[in-house]
Order: sequence, then C-alpha cells, then structure tokens
Amino acid sequence: MRKNKVKEMMKAGKPVVNGWLSAPGAVTAETMAQQGFDSLTIDLQHGLTDYSSALPMLQAISSTEVTPLTRVNWNEPGQIMKILDAGSYGVICPMVSNKQEAQRFVQACMYPPNGYRSFGPIRGLIYGGPDYTKHADTEILKLAMIETKEALEKLDEIMSVKGVDGIYIGPADLSLALGEEPGFDRPESTKAYSEILRILEHAKKNNIFAGIHNGTPEYAQKMIDKGFNFVTISSDLREMSLGSKKNIEKIKGSTNKADSKSY
Repeated sequence: MRKNKVKEMMKAGKPVVNGWLSAPGAVTAETMAQQGFDSLTIDLQHGLTDYSSALPMLQAISSTEVTPLTRVNWNEPGQIMKILDAGSYGVICPMVSNKQEAQRFVQACMYPPNGYRSFGPIRGLIYGGPDYTKHADTEILKLAMIETKEALEKLDEIMSVKGVDGIYIGPADLSLALGEEPGFDRPESTKAYSEILRILEHAKKNNIFAGIHNGTPEYAQKMIDKGFNFVTISSDLREMSLGSKKNIEKIKGSTNKADSKSY
C-alpha cells in the first residue's frame, strides 16, 4: 500500500503544512496541489463540496505527491466509509466530545476486527494499491476535532482511544464553546489561546499528533514552534479573496481595511 506521507512526516518530527479546499472543483484542487502543500483537506463540513464534487478533487490531488485528506461534516459512519472508499487518505472528524464518540469515529475508519468499516474500497485500491485492505487501518490518518466544552473536560479519555492518531483544533468553534468571538489566530490574552496550549500538552502526554487551523502563515509558524505537528493555513477561497483584495487596493488606492469576506 502507498505510504501515508503525512503520517511518515509527523512520525519523523517534520511539521506538515496542510492546505484547505472549501470550493468544489477539480481544477481548484489541482491548482492548490501544485503550490507545495504537504497535504490538502477537502472540507465537506463548512465548504461547498459534496461527494460528487469531492471524488474528482481527490483524483486531481492524487496525480501529485500531495496527500489527500477530508473533513467530514459529522461523525457519521456512512459518510466516513464512503469518502475513504473514494481514496481519501485521512479523515478529520468534527465535534468529537467524549470517548464513545472517538471510538465510533475510529471504528468507522477501520476494518474488522479493529472496527466496523464495510469492505468495498473501490478507488482506495487504485490510489492505495492492491494490498490496501491489509494496511489501511494503520495508514489512514484519523484526527478527532477538539472544539466543544465537553471535549475540553474529557481530553485524556478522547486522546487515549486506540486508533486516534491525533487531534485537530478548530479555533472558531473552540472560541464559541468558551464564550468568546469565533475566529482563527487567537490572541494570547484569550481563553481560547490558553486552551489551545492545554490541548497541545495533553496530545503530547498521550503521544499523539496535534493539528490546528490557522489564518496566516505567521501564526501557523508560531504553532509549529509551540509543538504542533500539523498546521493548516487559511483556505482556497480566503486566499483568492485576500489576494484579489490586495490587488484591487493597489490599483484603486482603497483605504478599506475590512477583513476578507471568506471562511
């Protein structure tokens, strides 16, 4: 089976720089896959993409050395299994709040006897190779999102679930759970920032990977320096919006400093 480059990098102590795909379309995915990211995550939760759009995006990414990942829209076994069958090499699962939810997530990603994933890898065999089924349980990256109030109270029980490779922090929902305004790149004065560091320490203690979504490369580097293994920088739509806004301001001399209207 094709090795999961993302897992290999993190095991070797090399930080993974992940890109984010919110817009549906194989050309967008293909373009982003040429920019130097280690992995690209197709967002099925808050992005505009459904399964029929995600499949050609996975195919486009797979024509490069970039590792294709997916964030599903919920901890729902059918969706998790189907996107893995389509060739996604990792799943980021939102709103994992306790041990039972973490177990359900992991088991949906793994074949019996380790889980209850149904057999029928379809494109997984094409991308992963003929021995896909034999090694998929260990090669597929499984990241549980920590972003709810309950999860903050149950970090160790979530992180100690066998098969959870790591956690992924969504700073916006985490901030909401703490009664703060949602957003990325949380200032050091916020509760969210303190909780981000606490989550990281628990991940280190449990010897699993830690990932986080960031708005800027500067903040992503700050998180790498703190010890995060996996950092996402912005998104395709946000980069397009910010890049266009910057160019227009240069031409028109705009003084409007409002933030980009994109997630």
